[in-house]
Amino acid sequence: MALKGSTLRSGILAVVLIVSSMFVQYRFQLMERVIPHTPFEQTIPASSALSRVMNVDAPSNQTADFDQFWEVWKLLERDYLDSKDMNPQDMVDGAISGMTSAVGDPYTMYLPPEDLKRSAEDLAGAFYGVGIELGYIEGTLAVVAPLKGTPAERAGLEAGDLILHVTDPAKELDEDTAGWSLNKAVENIRGPLGSEVILTLFRQKEEGSQPFDVTLTRGEIVVKSVELAFVEHAGKRVAHLQLSRFGERTDDEWNAAVADILAEGSKVQGVVLDMRNNPGGYFDGAITVASDFIARGVVVTQQGKFTKQDFPVTGTARLRNIPLIVLVNKGSASASEIVAGALRDDLGTQLVGEQTFGKGTVQDRRELSNGGGLHVTVARWMLPKGSWIHEEGIPVDVEVINDPETEQDEVLQRGIELL
Repeated sequence: MALKGSTLRSGILAVVLIVSSMFVQYRFQLMERVIPHTPFEQTIPASSALSRVMNVDAPSNQTADFDQFWEVWKLLERDYLDSKDMNPQDMVDGAISGMTSAVGDPYTMYLPPEDLKRSAEDLAGAFYGVGIELGYIEGTLAVVAPLKGTPAERAGLEAGDLILHVTDPAKELDEDTAGWSLNKAVENIRGPLGSEVILTLFRQKEEGSQPFDVTLTRGEIVVKSVELAFVEHAGKRVAHLQLSRFGERTDDEWNAAVADILAEGSKVQGVVLDMRNNPGGYFDGAITVASDFIARGVVVTQQGKFTKQDFPVTGTARLRNIPLIVLVNKGSASASEIVAGALRDDLGTQLVGEQTFGKGTVQDRRELSNGGGLHVTVARWMLPKGSWIHEEGIPVDVEVINDPETEQDEVLQRGIELL
């Protein structure tokens, strides 16, 4: 039988949910431990003037010279043509971003308050928007898919609709989308609950088609991180268990899906764990998921600056007796790589699809006094057999790439056949 899947969804376009607010770079940075804001003694001081802007106390021990910083600041204030447009807080945010970038680690970063809020909303899995997966078609912003039960679906938006213009009177926004980044599109199309946004769309269905406007009222969008479907194929009943990220709702959704599989009893002859395009998420979530397949042993080892720690299984391996295949691709990163690698190392589970992304570090998320956040790489993680897959990824046992010209999901099809 042909197993249908959306080629737009299964490809690794930089798919950003308007609903999700995750900016593209951040998709591969999610492996977090959240640490609340607490005052701490700084080791790199600021001048008293910079301290006032940053709202922190300047430490007494001077270990860095900020004279050049203030020299540039004053020159900009004095000479920049449109000085009225200069925002001191934006300048400070930019300086902090530059400081974290100078570390040379793309996963150590500063997030201004609004960006931190968006990333937290994504992990929470609920926020206000219209319910569209975004991508590009030949360079034009487009609807990849409207999500079920959202304002976009109810308004009749279709996959492939081009988004040419966005109007939001409350935001004083009236712009063509040409040249927009996905992050800008997310920012402009999202908004408060109950507010309206007008999208000018173009749908090429017949010659002479014209752009048209659709007014959408933003609602609360809940994006599931776990979806379960039972597939009948060649006399087998297989549980297709899709895990799209490791967020705040994942544990509850995962437990519900596992309960549904167990309720089927012996009717289920295999599980296909599908982690394609799963960018990761909370570290603990990876341990939880792996522990439903692995009865004993270490899931992952963390090597920090001063300490090394093994993380053993924490569950009862409820699915341990069911044949398993794991699907991954180059959009599978971080926590999803921990799960895939542990299942391969501990159980010999076959990985099907494409080699994974290669994100082998863990970040602490420090909440700052200004509402922003600092993500700091604090550890490497190693798979049970000791490999560190950073920047290399995990190779698959069976390489399969979906054909974008078909509606069939060739990767899922092959996974089921291998069961």
